[in-house]
Amino acid sequence: MLRIDRSQLDEVNPTPLYLQLAEVIRNQIRDGEIRTGDALPSERELSDTVGISRVTVRKSLDILLREGLLSRRHGSGTYIAPRIEQPAALLAGFSADMANRGQAPGSVWLEKATGLPTPDEAMTLGLAPGQAVHRIARVRTADGEPLAIERAVIPAQYLPSLSDLGASLYAALEARGARPVRGLQRLQASLATPQEAKLLSLPAGAAILRIERRGFLANGAAVEFTRSAYRGDRYDFVTEVRELRDGPARDGAG
Repeated sequence: MLRIDRSQLDEVNPTPLYLQLAEVIRNQIRDGEIRTGDALPSERELSDTVGISRVTVRKSLDILLREGLLSRRHGSGTYIAPRIEQPAALLAGFSADMANRGQAPGSVWLEKATGLPTPDEAMTLGLAPGQAVHRIARVRTADGEPLAIERAVIPAQYLPSLSDLGASLYAALEARGARPVRGLQRLQASLATPQEAKLLSLPAGAAILRIERRGFLANGAAVEFTRSAYRGDRYDFVTEVRELRDGPARDGAG
């Protein structure tokens, strides 16, 4: 539980009070005095306890939100944020991944429509211009907290009706015998747009991870083209690396 009072801040110190408050909270998180999942007092409670303005408190919390030490849940409050370690080489759906972590996956739908592919989509998925595709867009949540924005394009031949789509895209494709067995994906660090920040409950300009993924069937046909924006304060994508052995080193090089 956060323990803080006015004596921990020094008005004589040239460091602004909001930076001092952020450092006090940061130290308590790192020392284990407050733990992952713990709720912080409200801005008003912190303001009253410490004897500083709510604007100063808000600036402190915004710093820690950008650092990924805190997360904000709409209508619930501010919490000590856990980080999600996601193997970058694992081809897994969001719903199954969250369920395996003991969290309840959910979705806030932004779009669910059928139409013709754009030239870029047709080329990426290997489709003729007249072949229909489904477009789905949603905010993916875990225990009600928004974690990612996912926009997927799927050839309609693999999922005849969008009514067959429930919480999990991969489960719906698997039911039709069209679950991808391998994929290619690209990760890129970026900053959230104002709309993305709002959807993910992030401060404007917060760090996000953009992931572009193509999923393929065993016969090599592309079945999925997905662009996602993951919260950079919550996700670490990890990859196993191995030594490249291409023969003995020359000239003593190691």
